[in-house]
Amino acid sequence: MNRRVLPALALICATGLAATACSDPTAGDSGPDDAKRTAVDPTARLDGVKLTMWTAQNTVDAPKQVIDAFEKATGAKVGTQAIPDLYEQNVPTKLASGDRPDLMFWQPSISTLPFVQPQQNLLTLGGEPWVSKLGDTEKSLGVIDGKRYAAIVTSPAMLGVYYNKDVFKQAGLGEKDFPKSYDELLALGRKVADKTDAAAFYEAGGDKWPLQWQMQLQLTDLDQQWWADLNANKKKWTDPVVVGAIKKYKEKLLDAGLAQENYRTGTFTGQADALWKGEAGMVLNVTSFQSQLQAKHSTAEIDRKIGWFPVANSSATGLYSPDQTNGVVAFKTGDDKRQNAARQFLAFWLGPDYPDYIRALKIPSVQPSVPTPGGLPETSKAQVAALPKAVGVFQAKAIVAPDTHLYLADMIFDKKSPQQVAQAIQDQFAQVAKAQGAPGF
Repeated sequence: MNRRVLPALALICATGLAATACSDPTAGDSGPDDAKRTAVDPTARLDGVKLTMWTAQNTVDAPKQVIDAFEKATGAKVGTQAIPDLYEQNVPTKLASGDRPDLMFWQPSISTLPFVQPQQNLLTLGGEPWVSKLGDTEKSLGVIDGKRYAAIVTSPAMLGVYYNKDVFKQAGLGEKDFPKSYDELLALGRKVADKTDAAAFYEAGGDKWPLQWQMQLQLTDLDQQWWADLNANKKKWTDPVVVGAIKKYKEKLLDAGLAQENYRTGTFTGQADALWKGEAGMVLNVTSFQSQLQAKHSTAEIDRKIGWFPVANSSATGLYSPDQTNGVVAFKTGDDKRQNAARQFLAFWLGPDYPDYIRALKIPSVQPSVPTPGGLPETSKAQVAALPKAVGVFQAKAIVAPDTHLYLADMIFDKKSPQQVAQAIQDQFAQVAKAQGAPGF
Protein backbone atom coordinates (compact mmCIF):
# COMPACT_ATOMS: atom_id res chain seq x y z
CA MET A 1 0.00 0.00 0.00
CA ASN A 2 1.12 3.54 -0.53
CA ARG A 3 1.79 4.95 2.90
CA ARG A 4 4.46 7.56 3.22
CA VAL A 5 8.04 8.54 2.51
CA LEU A 6 10.19 9.18 5.53
CA PRO A 7 12.29 12.35 5.61
CA ALA A 8 15.26 10.37 6.90
CA LEU A 9 15.12 8.27 3.77
CA ALA A 10 15.79 11.14 1.44
CA LEU A 11 18.60 12.40 3.65
CA ILE A 12 20.20 8.94 3.59
CA CYS A 13 19.91 8.95 -0.18
CA ALA A 14 21.42 12.39 -0.53
CA THR A 15 24.37 11.73 1.76
CA GLY A 16 25.42 8.17 2.57
CA LEU A 17 23.99 6.60 -0.56
CA ALA A 18 25.49 9.25 -2.79
CA ALA A 19 28.90 8.66 -1.27
CA THR A 20 28.92 4.87 -1.40
CA ALA A 21 26.25 2.94 -3.21
CA CYS A 22 26.05 5.60 -5.87
CA SER A 23 29.60 5.01 -6.96
CA ASP A 24 29.05 3.23 -10.24
CA PRO A 25 30.82 -0.15 -10.45
CA THR A 26 30.23 -0.33 -14.18
CA ALA A 27 31.26 1.75 -17.12
CA GLY A 28 27.63 2.47 -17.86
CA ASP A 29 24.42 0.89 -18.97
CA SER A 30 24.65 -1.64 -21.75
CA GLY A 31 22.89 -0.35 -24.83
CA PRO A 32 21.00 2.85 -25.61
CA ASP A 33 17.94 3.66 -23.53
CA ASP A 34 15.57 4.88 -26.19
CA ALA A 35 16.59 2.71 -29.12
CA LYS A 36 15.02 -0.66 -29.77
CA ARG A 37 17.23 -3.36 -28.31
CA THR A 38 17.91 -6.60 -30.09
CA ALA A 39 14.98 -8.83 -29.23
CA VAL A 40 15.91 -11.31 -26.53
CA ASP A 41 14.40 -14.76 -26.33
CA PRO A 42 12.60 -14.64 -22.93
CA THR A 43 12.99 -18.41 -22.57
CA ALA A 44 16.64 -18.70 -23.65
CA ARG A 45 18.63 -21.04 -21.40
CA LEU A 46 20.41 -19.44 -18.46
CA ASP A 47 21.79 -22.51 -16.73
CA GLY A 48 24.09 -21.60 -13.87
CA VAL A 49 22.91 -17.97 -13.62
CA LYS A 50 21.75 -16.88 -10.17
CA LEU A 51 19.80 -13.66 -9.56
CA THR A 52 18.73 -12.00 -6.33
CA MET A 53 15.53 -10.01 -5.94
CA TRP A 54 14.71 -7.74 -2.98
CA THR A 55 11.13 -7.41 -1.81
CA ALA A 56 9.29 -5.94 1.15
CA GLN A 57 8.30 -8.38 3.88
CA ASN A 58 4.63 -8.23 2.88
CA THR A 59 5.37 -8.81 -0.83
CA VAL A 60 7.91 -11.63 -0.67
CA ASP A 61 5.44 -14.03 -2.29
CA ALA A 62 4.26 -11.56 -4.97
CA PRO A 63 6.80 -12.68 -7.63
CA LYS A 64 6.60 -16.40 -6.78
CA GLN A 65 4.58 -17.42 -9.84
CA VAL A 66 6.85 -15.68 -12.34
CA ILE A 67 10.03 -16.83 -10.61
CA ASP A 68 8.92 -20.47 -10.64
CA ALA A 69 7.94 -20.23 -14.32
CA PHE A 70 11.18 -18.43 -15.29
CA GLU A 71 13.36 -20.96 -13.50
CA LYS A 72 11.55 -23.83 -15.20
CA ALA A 73 11.81 -22.20 -18.63
CA THR A 74 15.43 -21.04 -18.47
CA GLY A 75 17.29 -23.00 -15.82
CA ALA A 76 18.21 -19.79 -13.98
CA LYS A 77 17.76 -19.41 -10.23
CA VAL A 78 16.12 -16.34 -8.71
CA GLY A 79 16.31 -15.97 -4.95
CA THR A 80 14.15 -13.47 -3.06
CA GLN A 81 15.33 -11.56 -0.01
CA ALA A 82 12.78 -9.79 2.19
CA ILE A 83 14.10 -6.45 3.47
CA PRO A 84 12.84 -5.63 6.99
CA ASP A 85 10.29 -2.86 7.42
CA LEU A 86 10.35 -0.01 6.87
CA TYR A 87 11.25 -1.10 3.34
CA GLU A 88 11.61 2.38 1.86
CA GLN A 89 14.01 3.33 4.64
CA ASN A 90 16.07 0.15 4.88
CA VAL A 91 16.70 -0.33 1.15
CA PRO A 92 18.75 2.89 0.75
CA THR A 93 20.65 1.99 3.94
CA LYS A 94 21.63 -1.41 2.50
CA LEU A 95 22.59 0.19 -0.81
CA ALA A 96 24.75 2.69 1.06
CA SER A 97 26.63 -0.21 2.63
CA GLY A 98 27.56 -1.47 -0.85
CA ASP A 99 25.04 -4.30 -1.00
CA ARG A 100 22.81 -4.50 -4.08
CA PRO A 101 20.50 -7.05 -5.70
CA ASP A 102 19.98 -7.81 -9.37
CA LEU A 103 16.26 -6.91 -9.21
CA MET A 104 14.02 -5.16 -6.73
CA PHE A 105 10.44 -4.07 -6.19
CA TRP A 106 10.39 -0.27 -5.91
CA GLN A 107 7.74 2.43 -6.16
CA PRO A 108 8.06 3.90 -9.70
CA SER A 109 7.04 7.47 -8.82
CA ILE A 110 9.07 10.65 -9.25
CA SER A 111 8.97 11.14 -5.47
CA THR A 112 10.39 7.71 -4.52
CA LEU A 113 12.37 6.35 -7.48
CA PRO A 114 15.14 8.95 -6.95
CA PHE A 115 15.91 7.53 -3.48
CA VAL A 116 17.89 4.70 -5.08
CA GLN A 117 19.87 7.08 -7.30
CA PRO A 118 18.65 5.53 -10.58
CA GLN A 119 21.06 7.37 -12.86
CA GLN A 120 24.02 5.80 -11.05
CA ASN A 121 22.59 2.49 -9.86
CA LEU A 122 19.96 1.19 -12.27
CA LEU A 123 19.85 -0.20 -15.78
CA THR A 124 17.82 1.88 -18.21
CA LEU A 125 14.91 -0.03 -19.71
CA GLY A 126 13.48 2.32 -22.30
CA GLY A 127 14.35 0.15 -25.29
CA GLU A 128 12.77 -3.04 -23.97
CA PRO A 129 10.04 -4.55 -26.18
CA TRP A 130 7.43 -4.65 -23.40
CA VAL A 131 7.42 -0.86 -22.94
CA SER A 132 5.13 -0.25 -25.91
CA LYS A 133 2.64 -2.80 -24.56
CA LEU A 134 1.92 -0.84 -21.37
CA GLY A 135 -1.24 1.21 -20.89
CA ASP A 136 -0.93 4.98 -21.01
CA THR A 137 -1.04 5.50 -17.24
CA GLU A 138 1.49 2.73 -16.66
CA LYS A 139 3.80 4.20 -19.33
CA SER A 140 3.93 7.43 -17.32
CA LEU A 141 5.47 5.63 -14.33
CA GLY A 142 9.07 4.58 -13.79
CA VAL A 143 10.57 7.46 -15.78
CA ILE A 144 13.02 10.08 -14.48
CA ASP A 145 14.33 12.86 -16.73
CA GLY A 146 13.01 11.07 -19.79
CA LYS A 147 14.71 7.73 -19.05
CA ARG A 148 12.89 4.57 -17.98
CA TYR A 149 14.28 2.82 -14.91
CA ALA A 150 11.37 0.60 -13.85
CA ALA A 151 9.31 -2.14 -15.43
CA ILE A 152 5.64 -1.75 -14.55
CA VAL A 153 4.26 -5.17 -13.60
CA THR A 154 1.07 -4.20 -11.76
CA SER A 155 -1.36 -1.31 -12.07
CA PRO A 156 -1.04 1.54 -9.60
CA ALA A 157 -3.49 1.58 -6.73
CA MET A 158 -6.72 3.45 -7.41
CA LEU A 159 -8.04 5.97 -4.90
CA GLY A 160 -11.80 6.21 -4.70
CA VAL A 161 -14.83 5.72 -2.50
CA TYR A 162 -16.00 2.30 -1.28
CA TYR A 163 -19.59 2.38 -0.09
CA ASN A 164 -21.99 0.03 1.67
CA LYS A 165 -24.93 -0.65 -0.65
CA ASP A 166 -27.35 -1.35 2.20
CA VAL A 167 -26.52 1.94 3.91
CA PHE A 168 -26.99 3.84 0.65
CA LYS A 169 -30.30 2.11 0.11
CA GLN A 170 -31.45 3.10 3.61
CA ALA A 171 -30.52 6.70 2.81
CA GLY A 172 -32.43 6.55 -0.48
CA LEU A 173 -29.22 6.84 -2.50
CA GLY A 174 -28.19 5.11 -5.71
CA GLU A 175 -25.84 5.45 -8.66
CA LYS A 176 -27.70 8.56 -9.80
CA ASP A 177 -26.43 10.26 -6.62
CA PHE A 178 -22.74 9.51 -7.16
CA PRO A 179 -20.86 12.82 -6.69
CA LYS A 180 -19.11 14.77 -9.41
CA SER A 181 -17.08 16.91 -7.00
CA TYR A 182 -15.66 16.91 -3.50
CA ASP A 183 -18.41 19.27 -2.32
CA GLU A 184 -21.00 16.84 -3.67
CA LEU A 185 -19.21 14.02 -1.84
CA LEU A 186 -19.55 15.92 1.43
CA ALA A 187 -23.24 16.56 0.66
CA LEU A 188 -23.67 12.84 0.03
CA GLY A 189 -22.06 12.18 3.39
CA ARG A 190 -24.50 14.52 5.07
CA LYS A 191 -27.43 12.54 3.66
CA VAL A 192 -25.95 9.29 4.97
CA ALA A 193 -25.40 10.79 8.42
CA ASP A 194 -28.88 12.32 8.59
CA LYS A 195 -30.88 9.39 7.23
CA THR A 196 -29.11 6.33 8.70
CA ASP A 197 -27.43 5.21 11.91
CA ALA A 198 -24.12 4.87 10.07
CA ALA A 199 -21.25 7.33 10.11
CA ALA A 200 -20.85 8.98 6.71
CA PHE A 201 -17.10 8.23 6.55
CA TYR A 202 -14.68 6.07 8.52
CA GLU A 203 -11.39 7.89 9.11
CA ALA A 204 -8.31 5.99 10.35
CA GLY A 205 -6.51 8.46 12.59
CA GLY A 206 -4.94 5.64 14.56
CA ASP A 207 -2.99 4.34 11.58
CA LYS A 208 -2.57 7.91 10.29
CA TRP A 209 -1.54 7.17 6.69
CA PRO A 210 -5.13 7.12 5.29
CA LEU A 211 -5.69 10.67 6.58
CA GLN A 212 -3.97 12.05 3.48
CA TRP A 213 -6.66 10.97 1.03
CA GLN A 214 -9.39 13.54 1.84
CA MET A 215 -6.82 16.28 1.23
CA GLN A 216 -5.53 14.58 -1.93
CA LEU A 217 -8.96 14.62 -3.60
CA GLN A 218 -9.11 18.36 -3.29
CA LEU A 219 -5.79 19.00 -5.06
CA THR A 220 -6.78 17.39 -8.36
CA ASP A 221 -7.61 20.67 -10.11
CA LEU A 222 -4.00 21.87 -9.84
CA ASP A 223 -2.45 21.76 -13.30
CA GLN A 224 0.94 20.46 -14.40
CA GLN A 225 2.43 23.95 -14.26
CA TRP A 226 1.48 24.32 -10.59
CA TRP A 227 3.29 21.09 -9.76
CA ALA A 228 6.25 22.09 -11.92
CA ASP A 229 6.45 25.39 -10.03
CA LEU A 230 6.23 23.55 -6.71
CA ASN A 231 9.08 21.28 -7.77
CA ALA A 232 11.14 24.33 -8.75
CA ASN A 233 10.45 26.11 -5.42
CA LYS A 234 8.26 28.72 -7.11
CA LYS A 235 5.07 27.51 -5.46
CA LYS A 236 4.62 26.42 -1.85
CA TRP A 237 2.54 23.92 0.07
CA THR A 238 1.35 26.96 1.99
CA ASP A 239 -0.54 28.10 -1.12
CA PRO A 240 -4.13 29.06 -0.17
CA VAL A 241 -5.50 26.16 -2.26
CA VAL A 242 -3.63 23.65 -0.09
CA VAL A 243 -4.51 25.37 3.19
CA GLY A 244 -8.11 25.53 2.00
CA ALA A 245 -8.17 21.78 1.33
CA ILE A 246 -6.87 21.01 4.81
CA LYS A 247 -9.31 23.45 6.38
CA LYS A 248 -12.28 22.01 4.47
CA TYR A 249 -11.40 18.48 5.58
CA LYS A 250 -11.28 19.62 9.19
CA GLU A 251 -14.31 21.88 9.25
CA LYS A 252 -16.67 20.35 6.70
CA LEU A 253 -16.03 16.67 7.44
CA LEU A 254 -14.44 16.07 10.84
CA ASP A 255 -15.88 19.00 12.81
CA ALA A 256 -19.21 18.60 10.99
CA GLY A 257 -19.66 15.10 12.40
CA LEU A 258 -19.33 13.19 9.13
CA ALA A 259 -16.72 10.78 10.50
CA GLN A 260 -17.23 8.04 13.10
CA GLU A 261 -16.86 9.09 16.73
CA ASN A 262 -13.49 7.39 17.20
CA TYR A 263 -11.91 8.84 14.04
CA ARG A 264 -8.82 9.84 16.03
CA THR A 265 -8.07 6.18 16.84
CA GLY A 266 -9.68 4.41 13.87
CA THR A 267 -7.60 1.84 12.01
CA PHE A 268 -7.20 0.51 8.48
CA THR A 269 -8.60 -2.89 9.44
CA GLY A 270 -11.35 -1.15 11.38
CA GLN A 271 -12.37 0.62 8.16
CA ALA A 272 -13.11 -2.65 6.40
CA ASP A 273 -15.02 -4.08 9.35
CA ALA A 274 -17.10 -0.94 9.83
CA LEU A 275 -17.97 -0.64 6.15
CA TRP A 276 -18.87 -4.32 5.90
CA LYS A 277 -21.13 -4.14 8.95
CA GLY A 278 -22.79 -0.94 7.77
CA GLU A 279 -21.43 1.09 10.68
CA ALA A 280 -19.96 3.46 8.10
CA GLY A 281 -21.44 4.39 4.74
CA MET A 282 -18.22 5.25 2.92
CA VAL A 283 -14.48 4.73 3.04
CA LEU A 284 -12.02 6.74 0.95
CA ASN A 285 -8.94 4.62 0.31
CA VAL A 286 -6.69 2.94 -2.21
CA THR A 287 -6.66 -0.57 -3.68
CA SER A 288 -5.07 -2.12 -0.59
CA PHE A 289 -8.51 -1.69 0.97
CA GLN A 290 -9.90 -3.77 -1.90
CA SER A 291 -7.30 -6.45 -1.15
CA GLN A 292 -8.37 -6.48 2.49
CA LEU A 293 -11.98 -7.11 1.48
CA GLN A 294 -11.00 -9.88 -0.96
CA ALA A 295 -8.94 -11.61 1.73
CA LYS A 296 -12.02 -11.95 3.93
CA HIS A 297 -14.96 -12.24 1.54
CA SER A 298 -15.87 -13.91 -1.73
CA THR A 299 -16.44 -12.04 -4.98
CA ALA A 300 -20.17 -12.74 -4.75
CA GLU A 301 -20.33 -11.40 -1.20
CA ILE A 302 -18.44 -8.25 -2.11
CA ASP A 303 -20.61 -7.64 -5.16
CA ARG A 304 -23.71 -7.97 -3.01
CA LYS A 305 -22.59 -5.57 -0.29
CA ILE A 306 -19.90 -3.13 -1.47
CA GLY A 307 -19.70 -0.67 -4.37
CA TRP A 308 -17.06 1.80 -5.57
CA PHE A 309 -17.06 5.11 -7.42
CA PRO A 310 -14.38 7.62 -8.47
CA VAL A 311 -14.43 11.27 -7.49
CA ALA A 312 -12.06 14.23 -7.66
CA ASN A 313 -12.33 17.87 -6.65
CA SER A 314 -14.52 18.90 -9.56
CA SER A 315 -15.20 15.72 -11.55
CA ALA A 316 -16.14 12.06 -11.26
CA THR A 317 -12.52 11.05 -11.82
CA GLY A 318 -10.41 8.55 -9.92
CA LEU A 319 -6.86 9.02 -8.67
CA TYR A 320 -4.00 6.60 -9.14
CA SER A 321 -1.39 6.05 -6.45
CA PRO A 322 1.86 4.20 -7.26
CA ASP A 323 3.20 1.70 -4.73
CA GLN A 324 6.25 -0.54 -4.45
CA THR A 325 4.57 -3.59 -6.00
CA ASN A 326 3.98 -1.70 -9.27
CA GLY A 327 7.61 -1.36 -10.31
CA VAL A 328 10.63 -3.65 -10.67
CA VAL A 329 14.08 -2.16 -11.18
CA ALA A 330 17.28 -3.86 -12.36
CA PHE A 331 20.65 -2.89 -10.93
CA LYS A 332 24.00 -2.25 -12.52
CA THR A 333 26.14 -4.95 -10.92
CA GLY A 334 29.17 -4.97 -13.19
CA ASP A 335 28.30 -8.53 -14.26
CA ASP A 336 27.06 -8.48 -17.87
CA LYS A 337 25.70 -12.02 -17.68
CA ARG A 338 23.52 -11.20 -14.66
CA GLN A 339 22.45 -7.83 -16.07
CA ASN A 340 21.33 -9.47 -19.32
CA ALA A 341 19.59 -12.20 -17.34
CA ALA A 342 17.75 -9.54 -15.32
CA ARG A 343 16.55 -7.95 -18.56
CA GLN A 344 15.48 -11.38 -19.80
CA PHE A 345 13.58 -11.98 -16.56
CA LEU A 346 11.61 -8.75 -17.08
CA ALA A 347 11.01 -9.66 -20.72
CA PHE A 348 9.66 -13.04 -19.59
CA TRP A 349 7.52 -11.46 -16.84
CA LEU A 350 5.91 -8.91 -19.17
CA GLY A 351 5.98 -11.24 -22.16
CA PRO A 352 4.97 -14.92 -22.33
CA ASP A 353 4.28 -15.27 -18.61
CA TYR A 354 2.19 -12.15 -18.07
CA PRO A 355 -1.28 -13.69 -18.62
CA ASP A 356 -0.43 -16.49 -16.17
CA TYR A 357 1.01 -14.02 -13.65
CA ILE A 358 -2.06 -11.80 -13.42
CA ARG A 359 -4.36 -14.82 -13.45
CA ALA A 360 -2.48 -16.34 -10.50
CA LEU A 361 -2.59 -13.10 -8.51
CA LYS A 362 -6.13 -12.17 -9.65
CA ILE A 363 -5.11 -8.61 -10.50
CA PRO A 364 -5.81 -6.18 -13.37
CA SER A 365 -3.57 -6.17 -16.42
CA VAL A 366 -1.15 -3.34 -17.22
CA GLN A 367 -1.23 -4.33 -20.89
CA PRO A 368 -4.40 -3.46 -22.87
CA SER A 369 -3.67 -6.39 -25.19
CA VAL A 370 -3.77 -8.85 -22.26
CA PRO A 371 -7.28 -9.12 -20.79
CA THR A 372 -7.78 -8.66 -17.07
CA PRO A 373 -8.67 -12.02 -15.49
CA GLY A 374 -12.32 -12.86 -14.96
CA GLY A 375 -13.86 -13.37 -11.56
CA LEU A 376 -12.82 -10.04 -10.04
CA PRO A 377 -15.34 -8.14 -7.88
CA GLU A 378 -17.32 -5.34 -9.51
CA THR A 379 -15.43 -2.87 -7.33
CA SER A 380 -12.17 -3.99 -8.91
CA LYS A 381 -13.65 -3.83 -12.42
CA ALA A 382 -14.84 -0.27 -11.72
CA GLN A 383 -11.31 0.71 -10.76
CA VAL A 384 -9.88 -0.84 -13.93
CA ALA A 385 -12.40 1.14 -15.97
CA ALA A 386 -11.50 4.39 -14.17
CA LEU A 387 -7.71 4.03 -14.46
CA PRO A 388 -7.20 5.36 -18.03
CA LYS A 389 -8.69 8.75 -17.08
CA ALA A 390 -7.34 8.83 -13.53
CA VAL A 391 -5.04 11.59 -12.29
CA GLY A 392 -2.01 10.99 -10.09
CA VAL A 393 -1.89 11.67 -6.38
CA PHE A 394 0.84 14.08 -5.32
CA GLN A 395 3.33 11.22 -4.86
CA ALA A 396 3.22 10.95 -8.65
CA LYS A 397 3.63 14.70 -9.20
CA ALA A 398 5.83 16.16 -6.46
CA ILE A 399 9.57 15.44 -6.38
CA VAL A 400 9.24 14.79 -2.64
CA ALA A 401 6.24 13.17 -0.96
CA PRO A 402 5.92 14.90 2.42
CA ASP A 403 4.48 13.09 5.44
CA THR A 404 1.17 14.92 5.20
CA HIS A 405 -0.55 12.26 7.27
CA LEU A 406 1.66 12.93 10.29
CA TYR A 407 0.83 16.62 10.28
CA LEU A 408 -2.86 15.94 9.68
CA ALA A 409 -2.74 13.59 12.67
CA ASP A 410 -1.39 16.50 14.72
CA MET A 411 -4.34 18.54 13.49
CA ILE A 412 -6.99 16.01 14.50
CA PHE A 413 -5.47 15.98 17.99
CA ASP A 414 -5.60 19.80 18.02
CA LYS A 415 -1.82 20.18 17.96
CA LYS A 416 -1.70 22.05 14.65
CA SER A 417 -3.99 24.40 12.75
CA PRO A 418 -4.55 23.90 9.00
CA GLN A 419 -2.06 26.69 8.31
CA GLN A 420 0.51 25.04 10.59
CA VAL A 421 -0.06 21.70 8.85
CA ALA A 422 0.64 23.32 5.48
CA GLN A 423 3.77 25.01 6.85
CA ALA A 424 5.08 21.74 8.28
CA ILE A 425 4.51 20.05 4.91
CA GLN A 426 6.35 22.85 3.13
CA ASP A 427 9.26 22.81 5.59
CA GLN A 428 9.80 19.08 5.14
CA PHE A 429 9.37 19.28 1.37
CA ALA A 430 11.97 22.03 1.04
CA GLN A 431 14.40 20.33 3.44
CA VAL A 432 14.37 17.02 1.59
CA ALA A 433 14.39 18.65 -1.88
CA LYS A 434 17.47 20.65 -0.86
CA ALA A 435 19.15 17.52 0.52
CA GLN A 436 18.53 15.78 -2.81
CA GLY A 437 20.07 18.68 -4.68
CA ALA A 438 16.87 19.65 -6.50
CA PRO A 439 17.32 22.82 -8.58
CA GLY A 440 15.85 25.92 -6.95
CA PHE A 441 16.22 24.72 -3.35
